Amino acid sequence: MDGLRLSVSWLSVLPVPARRVDDATCGQAIAFAPLVGALVGGSGALALWGLTALGAPPLLAGLLTVAVLVLVTRGMHVDGLADSVDGLGCYGPPERALSVMRDGGAGPFAVVALILVLGIQAVSLAELSTNPLVVVLACAVGRAGFVLCCRRGVPPARPEGMGALVAGSQPTWLVAAWWLLLFAVAAIAVDWPTAIAVAAAAALLLGFTHHVRRRFGGITGDVLGAASELATTIVLIGATFA
Repeated sequence: MDGLRLSVSWLSVLPVPARRVDDATCGQAIAFAPLVGALVGGSGALALWGLTALGAPPLLAGLLTVAVLVLVTRGMHVDGLADSVDGLGCYGPPERALSVMRDGGAGPFAVVALILVLGIQAVSLAELSTNPLVVVLACAVGRAGFVLCCRRGVPPARPEGMGALVAGSQPTWLVAAWWLLLFAVAAIAVDWPTAIAVAAAAALLLGFTHHVRRRFGGITGDVLGAASELATTIVLIGATFA
């Protein structure tokens, strides 16, 4: 259970510390990430349902739900998105890009990316206020992005940090199993446009990991956060077309 406990501790604000943290436990934590995503999505779904029931305007409910999701994850994933976009947007060799990502500041690329991604999520949630289940699915798909980005053969960009602990730790069968399961849940429990969005999110992340390998030399913890936010956003967009 240490892998599950570590996954919950890493990916949420819940105080569930793992008793053991090593390479094997970190790999298990990534394998459990979609389950934690569903838990995080459940908090967002509850917030969206409650705000809608109280009569909040749809866009306000969407914005507040995004705020809940950011708080529940300590803002780690949106921080990873900002740092990754800044790294991808800078000039120079991989070392320069990784230095920009470590800097911690938010450049113009990061600001624009955050406004667009969080704004799209809020507007999408406003349209999905009658179907909170989509929030659970979207967050689970976002964390399945961790599994996909950590598949066998994907190296870390640097020898330290979260990326070094988990890069290449997930077998191909597990990656396929998670994504096929989430695709099936979307098709059966939601609708086909959402299922297509799940497939589109997988395709986007395959392209994303290919690009960051070329630009950074591999993945980092920031890349995982960016992948999660991108996949979540794609699913929310797709669900609005139902």
